[in-house]
Amino acid sequence: MSKKNIDFKLYLITDRKLVTHYSSLVTAVHQALRCGVKAVQLREKNLETLELLKMADKIRDLTKQFNARFFINDRFDIAIAVGADGVHLTQNSIPAAAVRKAVKKKLLIGVSTHSLKEAREAEKGGADFITVGPVYRTPSKLRYGKPMGLDTLKKITSRMSIPVFAIGGIKSSNIEYIKEAGAYGAAMIREVLASNNINRKTKELVNLLGA
Repeated sequence: MSKKNIDFKLYLITDRKLVTHYSSLVTAVHQALRCGVKAVQLREKNLETLELLKMADKIRDLTKQFNARFFINDRFDIAIAVGADGVHLTQNSIPAAAVRKAVKKKLLIGVSTHSLKEAREAEKGGADFITVGPVYRTPSKLRYGKPMGLDTLKKITSRMSIPVFAIGGIKSSNIEYIKEAGAYGAAMIREVLASNNINRKTKELVNLLGA
């Protein structure tokens, strides 16, 4: 896969528990897609396989409607089953190299990384892009320890030839800093899904990222 396949700058990652101002996760994602999101990762780890498959089908339909990329967290079997564009792997997933061997060019592969070593391994294993973080402190990434900060982000982006998406505490107010540190784009959860006005927030983020 080439860099041109990563045709998005705002990477929306789902967490249905954060959606309190809208009737459902699907409704919230629909609003974000309407306002310019071009890539969604379905990341609902505590759903049973059949529930996850049903939700994936619904969001796949929406992403098709808005010509957006659709990724499934970890489960490349479900990604293939629903015709997703890609799979997003964690450090606990099957390694990128093994997934690449299994899916060939059928899927884009994103990988979550938290250090230069992990970033290099993901790129070597055939990842099309990576997320790097947490850059700033955020509730969803506390288990990864102290935030890496902008200097470490810059160190990693300068050594990668694949797109790097900053993750962890990314907000409208700090997008310019992660861009200056070399980030290709931003992966966000809370900033979008916890918003009481997803339409306005998404448009603002798309504009700031030049997405």
